[in-house]
Amino acid sequence: MFARLKAGNPAPTTELEFSDAYTLLVAVVLSAQATDVGVNKATKGLFAAADTPQKMVALGEDTIRHYIKTIGLYRNKAKNVLALSQTLIDQHDGDVPRDREALEALPGVGRKTANVVLNTAFGEPTIAVDTHIFRVSNRTGLAPGKDVRAVEDNLLRVVPEAYKVDAHHWLILHGRYVCKARKPDCAACVIADICVFDEKTLA
Repeated sequence: MFARLKAGNPAPTTELEFSDAYTLLVAVVLSAQATDVGVNKATKGLFAAADTPQKMVALGEDTIRHYIKTIGLYRNKAKNVLALSQTLIDQHDGDVPRDREALEALPGVGRKTANVVLNTAFGEPTIAVDTHIFRVSNRTGLAPGKDVRAVEDNLLRVVPEAYKVDAHHWLILHGRYVCKARKPDCAACVIADICVFDEKTLA
């Protein structure tokens, strides 16, 4: 499965636009219940004005809110972005920690966000399970699970080491563009013949 996904996309990465670990962290926090396209539109102006924790704190909550008002839950997200930026300054010298516990202690950061940052910014073999990855893992039979943590644990168990660092990106992109929720594009799927999903679309 992963050999085929790799053949079609040898160097997969997030579709969120970022320049370093801090801007990635902010973008992922903003991406909850929002599209990557929508987040990228909002962060273009935000990151031009503030691309470090210090600059973000200097902006203040009202200005952050103004930049991100086009995305869902923007009021709460503005509070979290300000608070996590202040926490990075106070506890980590302004740097994003390469540590799950420290990441999850930041305002607005849960396990999924921590996994994305550890994987994409630091190259750790973590797998962040979102709705796309949850769907693909269950549909294909790759790593079935009743909740996201069960799927994550199963993925970490079954994905070969050689593919672990990029597995998150291959699965999310496959779910976003091919194995879609309402109508999967099975005709264009490179792993259709080894997928256990019994309601495949024919065209």
